[in-house]
Amino acid sequence: MDNLELINIVEENELETLQTEVEKLEKEIDELEISSLLNGIHDKLNCYLEIHPGAGGTESCDWASMLARMYTRFCENNGYTYEIIESQKGEEAGLKSFTLYIKGLYAYGYLKCEKGVHRLVRISPFDSNARRHTSFASVLVTPEYNQEINIEIKESDLKIDVYHSSGAGGQSVNTSNSAVRITHLPSKIVVTCQNERSQMQNKEQAMKMLKNKLYELELQKIEQEQNNLKGTMENINFGSQIRSYVLEPYKMVKDNRSRYETSNVLKVLDGDLLPIMESVLKSKIE
Repeated sequence: MDNLELINIVEENELETLQTEVEKLEKEIDELEISSLLNGIHDKLNCYLEIHPGAGGTESCDWASMLARMYTRFCENNGYTYEIIESQKGEEAGLKSFTLYIKGLYAYGYLKCEKGVHRLVRISPFDSNARRHTSFASVLVTPEYNQEINIEIKESDLKIDVYHSSGAGGQSVNTSNSAVRITHLPSKIVVTCQNERSQMQNKEQAMKMLKNKLYELELQKIEQEQNNLKGTMENINFGSQIRSYVLEPYKMVKDNRSRYETSNVLKVLDGDLLPIMESVLKSKIE
């Protein structure tokens, strides 16, 4: 080996080392940017995630079950623990409602990006004529607020129903006649819990969720008043279509807020949501 060959080898090794360092630095900068965007007052908190199918019967209920799997897979892939608080089967297939309690650092910060209506386009497995159908389901995400929050709830404002649990939640969903549904009459908020072993425990968990929702409602009122004073109107995304998942006639997931697109729909439905969530977080500052 002559000196020229030796110099070339050294230069190649230095170039590879430099490239590795650059990639490492780019990753650190990207992580720093994301952490700077997760600076909301509630971003570090645990959260509740609810899924409700839209109009469309079996199609929408099945879509809700697909979303439920997507979010549980997201948790498993990213080190978040979760409990299935409530899961009600659809009449023929899928889910009529589904609630997860998700625990881990920045659980709300990331999953708040999922608030809104999710749209699915596919060839229906329930249609004997194999026609293309569009289904909708809404996702609500609420942080688990500090337990010192003082929300006064009158017993006379509550309608409490006890019913038999349904559905195989996968994480010890109880099937005894101890599930609890609480309706807060003034606000029309409904919360349900069926994962605990006793009616009393389910009621305590449901009351905890109700307090979270009422506190969220108060925060929204304050924010709305501030926006009115500023002369602005901000959409909180609960009732707007945020993302489309298209399986037919082509494959595409597109987020309507960040314009993020990917053709790997199955990977997204298997819980690969971080790139989409990060694109939504970054879009807030653009």
